[in-house]
Amino acid sequence: MNQSSSVAELARNLRSELNRYSIGERLPSSRALVDRFRVSPVTVSRALAQLAAEGLVVTRPGAGAFRAAPAEAEALAGQRGDTSWQEVSLSAESAADQVPRTVDATGLLTTLSPPGTGVIGLHGGYLPAALQPERALSAALARAGRRPDAWRLPPLGGVAELRSWFAREIAGPGGTRTADEVIVTAGGQSAITTALRALAPPGAPVLVESPTYPGLLAVARASGLRPVPVPADADGVRADLLADAFRATGARVFVCQPLFQNPTGAVLAQERRAAVLSAARAAGAFIVEDDYARRLAHEDAGEPPPTLAAEDPDGVVVHLCSLTKVTSPNLRVGAIAARGPVLERLRAIQIVDSFFVPRPLQEAALELVGAPAWPRHLRAVATELRARRGALLSALAAELPELVPSHVPRGGFQLWLRLPPGADESVVTANALRAGVAVAPGRPYFAAEPPAPHLRLSFASAAGPAELAEGVHRLRAAVPAPAG
Repeated sequence: MNQSSSVAELARNLRSELNRYSIGERLPSSRALVDRFRVSPVTVSRALAQLAAEGLVVTRPGAGAFRAAPAEAEALAGQRGDTSWQEVSLSAESAADQVPRTVDATGLLTTLSPPGTGVIGLHGGYLPAALQPERALSAALARAGRRPDAWRLPPLGGVAELRSWFAREIAGPGGTRTADEVIVTAGGQSAITTALRALAPPGAPVLVESPTYPGLLAVARASGLRPVPVPADADGVRADLLADAFRATGARVFVCQPLFQNPTGAVLAQERRAAVLSAARAAGAFIVEDDYARRLAHEDAGEPPPTLAAEDPDGVVVHLCSLTKVTSPNLRVGAIAARGPVLERLRAIQIVDSFFVPRPLQEAALELVGAPAWPRHLRAVATELRARRGALLSALAAELPELVPSHVPRGGFQLWLRLPPGADESVVTANALRAGVAVAPGRPYFAAEPPAPHLRLSFASAAGPAELAEGVHRLRAAVPAPAG
């Protein structure tokens, strides 16, 4: 059952039971509703919000939801009018639409929603507050705000000095990228949206790694595109299958994460890099390189390989990167780098969609990466991520040895675990939540039917090693014992 239907069903159930409660009486707690209906906290929150919008309940932060007085409900209903016509309008697709748009943020909500009270979060996609450079960010923002031009209209492509910094980072030592080939974006997700809108018309196929980042699949489907999976393994995408997929589908875009891929943590092997670039060149296609984790390398990762963009003089690669993951979810500053005529289309789409990234935020990012605290922060994150990865692996080996991953990443913040045969990952995640630990199911990471049930466990968002160990201990009760 998808998220929207779960919300609608829960709202119907709660609506039908409202007469059990007196006016002003408190409804069961969110945790009680999660346990009773076997749904996620996000589903409960959205169902209660729907009833509140209908005037049937009143929600009070920290206190819960209460049955509203009929007069209040009737007055609110009268103010709202009749919006039932929207169901027809929103579901109607043009007869010319070959691939209807699907707007579904379920996969993203799984990792973006904070865990409930008392729940250990092994599902998140950002660093915890203790690892974020909050003091350095505050200092950078303060310095940026004092600049005379801080509140003036920025260059539409981004502040020149920040574009130059991104160009150097993308090109690497001896690289030839210039500031003119870089566009500043509002984080990585915005960059993905801009790239897909610029490179693929509605209805077109887009090749993606399998498994891949749910946010990419959500953007593609919301844009009316058709994600086509290309199998990947511990060495990254299979270059031979990629070439076959280009020929079979006629696709002109392939989106990949060559470094510490999400969710597997794989790094594209050196012997595959040239083959991937050649397959795209032969197909006359673009490679969208999502380099989200370059600054999330662990202490034992060694020197990471260069970007694909650094090895591509011909404009095949459109490179995306961001500062958000290694700093704060609120520092939504990223970049797109491209070469050739496509750059103008990317710049035009960026302007149409969002005009520009606010200049104070760009200036703060520039102050941050130029401060002495920046390299210290990167070293601290690298050390801590390695320690957390080790703590999670040790806990799994002790409590759930059947889930120890076959591939241990040396970058990023997650482990990709295959569940025992026959396990239902939706049941496992629901049982885990009832046991007090939030994990991400594997299904949203696949563009088509998954080959097996999986879980993604994040070791970045927990408070520390002790909480990671306790989270795995709670997960033990939710995972079915292996057969035999």
